[in-house]
Amino acid sequence: MTDSIATRIAKIGEEIPPSVRLIAVSKQVSVDAMRVAYGVGIRDFGESRIQEAMQKQALLQDLPDITWHFIGHLQANKALKAIELFQWIHSVDNLKLAQRLNRIAQELSRSREICLQVKMRPDPNKQGWTVPELLRDLPLLNECQNLQIKGLMVIPPLGLNDTETLKLFEEARNLRTTIQGQNWSHIKIQELSMGMSQDYHLAIEGGATMIRLGSILFGQR
Repeated sequence: MTDSIATRIAKIGEEIPPSVRLIAVSKQVSVDAMRVAYGVGIRDFGESRIQEAMQKQALLQDLPDITWHFIGHLQANKALKAIELFQWIHSVDNLKLAQRLNRIAQELSRSREICLQVKMRPDPNKQGWTVPELLRDLPLLNECQNLQIKGLMVIPPLGLNDTETLKLFEEARNLRTTIQGQNWSHIKIQELSMGMSQDYHLAIEGGATMIRLGSILFGQR
């Protein structure tokens, strides 16, 4: 297992340009496997369950330079723990959640880096803003002064072919450009968190700055 994880990470690393940040999705992955990944240079780990992340962080306290990314659906009642445990929260998917995180960050005197989850296509299986909803909510998001709103998170719906997937990623890049052009005082969208094990090549081509890879690094859960 050790060799295979290290080999996979090395192979993927050769394919990723320096401008793209590799987040190893470690949900349902053992702490031992995470230590292997750390040993070959991984410093960014993505988790989607608060309780699992708490247990892993307790066991990995000797690795203080890990950056923890929350990438799963975040329930409002878990917002406090998310602020406490994670430096990045990728899956902020509605205005009320953003405002709640902002209040908690202020109360705790902590600032967290945030991605706004956007649905570039209709998808009943995904959370997130539609593009018109996001553009409408930007003035209120700009008031969330205790959050560092730095990126967009995009997950394509199932069933798209490669051409359709690439077009979606390119549209996300164009949305980032549109938001940047509006010169918000506090919203500084630079990152595009998009691309997983099955489509990361397309995501990189489409402009991703962060890719979230799990099974291709660690194998099937």
